[in-house]
Amino acid sequence: MSARKDNRSYYDDFAAWYENERHHGYHAMLDRLQVEIATSFCRDREVLEIGCGTGMILKDIAPIARRAVGIDISPGMLEKARARGLDVVEGSATALPFADESFDAAYSFKVLAHVEDIRTAMSEVSRVLRPGGVAALEFYNKRSIRYAIKRFKRPNKVSEKTNDHEVYTRYDDLNDVKSYLPPALSVEGVRGVRVFTPFAQAHQVPGVRHVLTAAERWARDQPLTAGFGGFLVALVRKAG
Repeated sequence: MSARKDNRSYYDDFAAWYENERHHGYHAMLDRLQVEIATSFCRDREVLEIGCGTGMILKDIAPIARRAVGIDISPGMLEKARARGLDVVEGSATALPFADESFDAAYSFKVLAHVEDIRTAMSEVSRVLRPGGVAALEFYNKRSIRYAIKRFKRPNKVSEKTNDHEVYTRYDDLNDVKSYLPPALSVEGVRGVRVFTPFAQAHQVPGVRHVLTAAERWARDQPLTAGFGGFLVALVRKAG
């Protein structure tokens, strides 16, 4: 098994390859489903993205928000986000570089599963949100097809010298997520991304891709299916 890398080194190494497959197929579908979640509560608000990477989500949220700021731990990722003209800052999810009650809304996708001190990260979300503020916080779901497959899947390369088993990764269910939240934050709803897709390559088959994409969009928002998404999105609100 590969030795674990610290998150900054891992994502700096990943930065050059990060968008290789993000503009089509499976990864583009994930981005679109996540953008739609964020769009539902970010319009005309001051918004923070935690773990913005190269700006693949932030570029779609910034035009509709009153102000949209991204933070990321990786200088390599941020260089690409700045090249898109986005407002981004280097920082950690466990020490957000913003004053208390700075934002109306926040979201984080594909990030929190890699934050080892998750309770501190949740306290930081609560701290920077204004009373009544909302956040969409995505976790990797241990009650999902994705998790079952990941347990037996070979590592994926993220660069010439790094694979995806070299970063800390945690899988949770909704009860775990609730246990991480400070008293001021409560779960108001759940969305599930990647409920039915068994593996990413299924989206390379044209007919199958369209059926799966439609099924995933439907399942994301349904109470009976959302809890089984490979990516579990908790919609939380700060007490007003």
